[in-house]
Amino acid sequence: MNNANTGKTVSFTLNQATPLSAEELAQLAALKHRKIDTSDIPSSPASAVWTRPGIPFLTENKRQISLRIDADVLAFFRESGKRYQTRINSVLREYMRAHAPKT
Repeated sequence: MNNANTGKTVSFTLNQATPLSAEELAQLAALKHRKIDTSDIPSSPASAVWTRPGIPFLTENKRQISLRIDADVLAFFRESGKRYQTRINSVLREYMRAHAPKT
């Protein structure tokens, strides 16, 4: 397959200053109650195991607790983005490993 468009990204920016035309609004309204055709989606095998996406570790070991953390420390981790609690756990694990008795 040698298509000149393969691998190229097309970008489109909606100009919010330009309202939709009456025809475009009618087309959108017509789609509102249209059923989505899912007939081409294969059924899931009986042996499939579903997990939450993005969780690269087992969650059975986790325990929910209440922990008091200084506001600035919490703000620092929250500002670092999603899954900040996982990063806090990683920092505590590194501290635990650093202070574990040497055998």
